[in-house]
Amino acid sequence: MKSTRRTFLKSASTAGLGALFIPNFIERPPSTKLRFAMIGVGARGRASWSQVAVEDIVAMCDVDDRMTEQAYKTVPNAKKYKDFRVMFDEMANEIDAVMIATPDHTHFPAAMAAMQLGKHVLVEKPLVHNIWQCRTMKKAAKHYGIVSQMANQGHTTHGIRLVKEWFDAGILGDVKEVIRWGGPTTFNPDGYFSKPEGFPFPEHEVPEGLDWDLWKGPAADRPFNNEYAPKSWRTFYDFGSGAMADWCCHTLDAPFWALDLGMPHTVDAVVPNPEVPDHSMIAQESTITWQFGARGNKPPVTMKWIEGMGKPELKEEYGLKEMPDNGMIMIGSKKTLYHGGRPNNPRLLVPEEEWADFQKNKPAETIPRVEEEKPVQEWVAAIKNDTLPGSNFDYGADLTEMGLVGVLAQRFGGTIKYDEKNMKAIGRPELDAYIKEPVREGWSYGEDLW
Repeated sequence: MKSTRRTFLKSASTAGLGALFIPNFIERPPSTKLRFAMIGVGARGRASWSQVAVEDIVAMCDVDDRMTEQAYKTVPNAKKYKDFRVMFDEMANEIDAVMIATPDHTHFPAAMAAMQLGKHVLVEKPLVHNIWQCRTMKKAAKHYGIVSQMANQGHTTHGIRLVKEWFDAGILGDVKEVIRWGGPTTFNPDGYFSKPEGFPFPEHEVPEGLDWDLWKGPAADRPFNNEYAPKSWRTFYDFGSGAMADWCCHTLDAPFWALDLGMPHTVDAVVPNPEVPDHSMIAQESTITWQFGARGNKPPVTMKWIEGMGKPELKEEYGLKEMPDNGMIMIGSKKTLYHGGRPNNPRLLVPEEEWADFQKNKPAETIPRVEEEKPVQEWVAAIKNDTLPGSNFDYGADLTEMGLVGVLAQRFGGTIKYDEKNMKAIGRPELDAYIKEPVREGWSYGEDLW
């Protein structure tokens, strides 16, 4: 059945949201020309705003002048802001849709501020920074009647659809084990992960053009350190969630979708060398294991995330000389499937002759295709056609939540027995403050939806 915004909104009544607030300017038939605002314009932001017509971008917002040069030259007619709250105060009636590509800890307030005004929203992955925010974003998308999208490119690929079609056709048999390994985990000066010299982290002078108070957003006050911004904030759990939350939305998207995994009941973490004593920074080495229960006729699944600690076992039937440096395997009772960091090019791990024969006789393509690796275009088309994109917040929030339960285990170690219904780590009340994080004054959103 076609998934429309209208049928999506009807389902909200079953979620206990009460009466829906749907602004009149959202209920009007969508025009062929949408007016976009961009919050966070460098790096991943550029990947989003560059996919729409320059003349359709009416506002751009970024707290750091070091990230804005290319955007502001390319889109000279857009109004420029540092505080998205000021932007919405001044331009609410001139904006139809908002794209958000800030550091993870400010995804939620920016998206909520937009949705409260009835704006359609696209947010970079991972969707948000904590589990309570995942649930609240799902509620808000329904409550305010907007078209939502998490911008994980892999969910628009032909490859991820092949994974699900092959699994559904029985090619893999029963899948009871999933393993991910490799990827961007090593601290280096050119990468997304680096670390300050010494602990506690030294205080540095705030760079000219950076509004450090706005950059912190809802996070607790602290002195500036050069490693926080603009690039390597993912290292620090108060701002990002390490490689796991970031890349699980790519590398674990296919098994999460194909196997209908839902939430784990247990997560275990092995973290041999924590970097700092206060658990504020990602460790270079960890192995995280999720346990998922049976889903209908699908058996329980064990899923591992191996970060900086080697590769899975190479089996003779894979037809490989060695395991690749990174990727994901779904180990089935019949066949094993592999893809790299993203689900672009899946293949069965079988000898080349058997693989060539399979490609000539693949199962039928049953899932509609969209433009490859273009979540922005899929979202824009959904707005105009009253449909929902594939990684709308109902799906994207669940994928992110699964990853964030793993992040809690990675950060604090040990075993988490997860009570999905109540968003609790059973017997570990000290984690409550990370499942729903405290926020600074002026940055609270979404409480009225509960």
